[in-house]
Amino acid sequence: MTGEDTAGGKAGADDIEYGIDDQPPLGESAVLGVQHYLTMVGANIAVPLFLADAMGMPDPLWPQFIGTFFVVSGIATLAQTTFGNRYPIVQGAPFSMLAPALAIIGVVTAGGAGGDWQAALVQLQGAIILAAVVQVAMGYFGLVGKLQRYLSPVAIAPTIALIGLALFDADQITSPEQSWWLLGLTLGLILLFSQYLDLKHRAFRLYPVILAIGISWIVAAALSAAGVLGSGHPGFVPLGDVTNTSLVLPIRPFQWGTPEVTTAFVIGMFAGVLASIVESIGDYYAVANLTGAAAPSEKRINHGIGMEGLMNVFSGIMGTGGSTSYSENIGAIGLTGVASRYVVQLGAVIMLLVGFIGYFGQLIATIPDPIIGGLFIAMFAQIVAVGIGNLKHVDLDSSRNVFVVGFALFVGLAIPSYMGNFESTITFREAVGLAGAIDPLLSADVIAGTVLVPVIEGAAIAVVDTIYIIGSTGMAIGGLAALVLDNTIPGTRTERGLAELDRLTEDETEFNTFWDRWIGGSESQAD
Repeated sequence: MTGEDTAGGKAGADDIEYGIDDQPPLGESAVLGVQHYLTMVGANIAVPLFLADAMGMPDPLWPQFIGTFFVVSGIATLAQTTFGNRYPIVQGAPFSMLAPALAIIGVVTAGGAGGDWQAALVQLQGAIILAAVVQVAMGYFGLVGKLQRYLSPVAIAPTIALIGLALFDADQITSPEQSWWLLGLTLGLILLFSQYLDLKHRAFRLYPVILAIGISWIVAAALSAAGVLGSGHPGFVPLGDVTNTSLVLPIRPFQWGTPEVTTAFVIGMFAGVLASIVESIGDYYAVANLTGAAAPSEKRINHGIGMEGLMNVFSGIMGTGGSTSYSENIGAIGLTGVASRYVVQLGAVIMLLVGFIGYFGQLIATIPDPIIGGLFIAMFAQIVAVGIGNLKHVDLDSSRNVFVVGFALFVGLAIPSYMGNFESTITFREAVGLAGAIDPLLSADVIAGTVLVPVIEGAAIAVVDTIYIIGSTGMAIGGLAALVLDNTIPGTRTERGLAELDRLTEDETEFNTFWDRWIGGSESQAD
């Protein structure tokens, strides 16, 4: 048995039904794979809907836009689980890159670079591709993995917890027009199947999410068809919209046009990429914790982030909003005990194929927000608990540890809440008085009229935009705060949990890359 088999199997995780290397029967795996994807469907649809609405994209193109996100998600998931870190993590559109994307769209559609939705989208594509190239270099040249030596459980715990806390105030949960009975029905069914009836029948243990979503959707659809729920009700299901599109969508590379590059946009997008990297590292640790596997090695982290970069390049080529590890299906692993890489890969193939079917995107879009809200509560609560669980490795009698964790959690919630007062980076620039601060400098005799003017202006905008984007991402700001404090406040390795983490981290030789496993041949197998 290889080291990876040991790290990825069920050993050490008694509540895992299927370990990372297990292969359930084909039919069962297909259903379980779809379930993994259903956990992230709300976010993977929300991102394209946000972007399409902000750009003013014509309504007939929305199904193709949404379908492209699922095609990219399927291919990115297959690439990550096969050639990347090989963890069973679904890849999808990141919220961390949504803020810079909306900023780019705002500038372009306001007349800064062409005006219409297509001009905004090709600028967005160019920014994602160039920012992702840097991410690829950071991953495969080992820059990200070197961060691991500074990551103790004191820093890891609040970072993972903030992944789960990031959506505590999502509109699908806290909307003033919330349908609490429908949200409660969905959440109650998930709890019933996964926590109370899980020992009664294997189906309840394996399929709590797909059963809960299916039952809740059928109830909402029946009430909508009967006229009990009107079109203005948050639980209304517009069944007539399902067939209001083409059967097969013409999804292809560069379908919206040739990407264009603006330096300021690339810098702003890179801030979103950095936030995505921080979140992904937290996801890797969360999966390892949930499955009973060893903590990820530097080599595995590097290959994971490098592959995410490559898939971001691919995302830009296809014309979507980026790609990253999704926390939602990590919560599903905790609820269902299904951590099989094979299951996630099969689900990715299904999503890749149905992404080309227009009816699918429209059907998924009919799932009401209250159902997604109930799903979010169950999924993300699980991730919060996983994050807190990392503290078992540290000395909680240590005042420095308590302070670092508490401070990181607080700023990880407070600063993004403050940034929520600003609709975009443009309004944030206005609030901090960026123009007033740099205008005197730009008008100075030695600078005015020279090539330094656009350079200084672009650099100032990039700094302010980076502050806004990082500050809007809870796990990024909290994780960075914990990282800095934990590595500057005096503390022993045992006190910080590093000694225990070193013992639990997989050896570099335990993670075999695609090259090691297939191209390296007999030498790798002999090792």
